[in-house]
Amino acid sequence: MSKLFYLMGPSGSGKDALMTGVREHFDGQGPVLFAHRYITRCWRSGGENHIELSDEEFDQRLRAGLFAMHWGANDCRYGIGLEVDGWLSSGHSVLVNGSREHLEEARKRFGNRLVPVLVSVEANQLRQRLLARGREPLQQIEQRLERNQRFINALEDQSIMLDNSGALDQSIARFAELLRQQVRETAGV
Repeated sequence: MSKLFYLMGPSGSGKDALMTGVREHFDGQGPVLFAHRYITRCWRSGGENHIELSDEEFDQRLRAGLFAMHWGANDCRYGIGLEVDGWLSSGHSVLVNGSREHLEEARKRFGNRLVPVLVSVEANQLRQRLLARGREPLQQIEQRLERNQRFINALEDQSIMLDNSGALDQSIARFAELLRQQVRETAGV
């Protein structure tokens, strides 16, 4: 059975860099297809390779039932397109950039096909990454760090943990091997 790998983690954990790195690592030859998210954020904003939608376009797709999942966070709206259903039905495993807050919705939607992967980063390193971005005041960063620890405590037993505290190339290699291994196990190889 094909799997939906649901990548989650806090801002600054390197989810976008991991997805980009694994995509480049596999170069179209990997065990998964990469789903682009639909986001009401400018495509030039950096980070994730996503499809930019205006609020009106997002609403249009929502009314048309074109999202497998959708949510709001960080003053943006995010959607995973229905195309993932077709990919899963045709036997392909899929990797999506998900949301920790919407893991239960994903579980209800995808059932035993869902493989939650939680990216973690050592707290002090995550603090330094968030400070280096310069997007938020220190108080908001501290709130993010507290919130992140609550998510880790709640989700670590329900997810495959992927530590991205070290060198990015090592994390990418571990993630690529994790995906290969999970798909092989699913195929019974």
